[in-house]
Amino acid sequence: MTLLSVNLNAVAQLRNRRDLPWPSVTGIARIVLEAGASGITVHPRPDERHIRRTDVFELSALLRADYPEAEFNIEGYPSEDFLELIEQVQPQQVTLVPDDPAQATSDHGWDFVGKGNFLTSVVQRLKRADRRISLFCDPDAGETGVLAAKASGADRVELFTGPYGACYDNPERAEEELAAMAATSRAALAAGLGVNAGHDLTLDNLPGFQAAVPGVIEVSIGHGLTADALLMGFAEATRRYIGVLAA
Repeated sequence: MTLLSVNLNAVAQLRNRRDLPWPSVTGIARIVLEAGASGITVHPRPDERHIRRTDVFELSALLRADYPEAEFNIEGYPSEDFLELIEQVQPQQVTLVPDDPAQATSDHGWDFVGKGNFLTSVVQRLKRADRRISLFCDPDAGETGVLAAKASGADRVELFTGPYGACYDNPERAEEELAAMAATSRAALAAGLGVNAGHDLTLDNLPGFQAAVPGVIEVSIGHGLTADALLMGFAEATRRYIGVLAA
């Protein structure tokens, strides 16, 4: 069964609209973990537009104290500040993304060939026996891309599913995106890499993704789950996503 890691960036962004402590990022983390989520994902950006450094430490403390089986996945561009944060917090998974700090959200994967030496140096610095490194991956990276990702020493790639999510009103284009991701996933599995996925996955498009793309170990979902939670609450939304992943 594909595991669900709930991304809490949107919760933090809502909280940051006011100088108030709610909604509580750790409080929502507790709700989704109690509802069955396998882990928590955050992407702390330098401008702290949503997740703050303090959130990272508070979530780490919560997981270690009350949910030791849950996984903490921290995403980010491997700047020196980010690398030092990882070394302090010691999460179980680090997902490296090629974002510019000014980007609104992640919108492309790594150039694994062109950035191979850089990624190798970062992976070597971060990798430990109790931590995996995942690299954000374009849906059409294919065999050439995933072989270069494997050469960096990474453990997994995370398929960027945003282009697929954008096809909500274009079934033909969605099929093309699914075919590209399926080919990349098969190539990654053949190379010995695990496969994660995330970005704009929803209750509507997740079944098609699950059926078409083989071997996905974990999905990270934030925006869609948070939008559903506005209608049904975080616990029920989490259970619905888990139900789709288990089908």
